[in-house]
Order: sequence, then structure tokens, then C-alpha cells
Amino acid sequence: MGRYTGPKLRKIRRFGEDFALFTDRSTAAKFVKSQRKQPPGVHGGARSFRKYTGYGLQLREKQKAKIFYHVSESQMRRYYQMASNRAGSASDNFMQILESRLDNVVYRSGWANSHPQARQWLSHGQFSINGRKVTVPSILVKAGDKIELTAKSSKLKETIGAYAAANKPVGWLKVDSAKFTIEVKDLPARTEIDLPVDESLIIEFYSR
Repeated sequence: MGRYTGPKLRKIRRFGEDFALFTDRSTAAKFVKSQRKQPPGVHGGARSFRKYTGYGLQLREKQKAKIFYHVSESQMRRYYQMASNRAGSASDNFMQILESRLDNVVYRSGWANSHPQARQWLSHGQFSINGRKVTVPSILVKAGDKIELTAKSSKLKETIGAYAAANKPVGWLKVDSAKFTIEVKDLPARTEIDLPVDESLIIEFYSR
């Protein structure tokens, strides 16, 4: 299945306000201004009281993670396999892998207002990792990696500077917005990942 190109708010409204406010900053701002916050559809208001089965709960949590990180089903399955093969908690490993995606690191640094925006810049080769130009947004970073904006565009630098002034980076990243560099101090623990998703249900979904 290809990338979803339909209305973003329609998908996000399905999961309620608590999740909507944690999505990409640009989408969350649109949700706040929107007059329609109930789930989509004619019976959207009644769906708030819907009871989900075990499978339904697992599916919802998986869909929430896919929406937030903007990843495909095949990528989710691959990350599950990677998380299961690592030592420690599979659910914690799974979230750490998602957080360590390069497009998410640029977003979490506060430089981009959404994951798609960060992904577009990366795809166009505007950044480097450890001095090497990259064009793949899904690269997984490691502790100690240094990401640098290599683009010469003054307009892009102004855009990133404005976002950096308005957004606070996460604690596991060292961000220097004057030099346009991001250093990964360490990969995040689950307590450092601010996202209302129950990853244990996602692991259960894929381990069936």
C-alpha cells in the first residue's frame, strides 16, 4: 500500500484529542483550530463510547504509531523484528528504534514542524551525518552521531531558525541552532519518549 495522501485530521480525529495534541506540531495546531474534533463519520460522536476487543486495541495502537512516525506497514514489521532480536524489552527497543529514525531526530530537535517536512529536507540531501551527505530519512542514528545542515540556502536556514526559536528539543539531543548541528547524546529511554502509545500492544499485534 502506498503512502496515505488523504486528509490528515480525519485520521487523527479517530483517536481522540489526547493523541491529536501529540501529533506533528503543524497538524496539532490545525486540530486545535478545527471545529470538528469528534471521530469522523455520521456516527462519529457515538464512537467515543465504542468498546474495542483485544485485537482492536492492538490495531489502534499500531495505527497511532504509524501516523505519528509516518512509517509504512512493512517498516513497522521490520522494526518489530529488529526489536525482538535485541536484548532487553522488545517494546522498549521498538520505541527506541522508531525514535532513532533520522527524520524523527530532525523533528525532535525542533528544527521541523512535522515529520514530512523533515523527510523532504533529508530526501533532498540538505543534511549530513558525521560529515557524510545523506538522502535516506529512515536511517537509524546511534549515540555519538552528529547531524549537520549542509544546505547553503539562506531561506532554509531562516525557516529552521524560526522553528528552533519556537520549539524545545528533547533532552537526548544536543542542538546548536547557531551552528546548525545536532548531536545524539544517547538513544532515549521509554520515559523520555513523550507519546501516548501503548507499545506493548503493538508487540502483541505483531507476535500473533
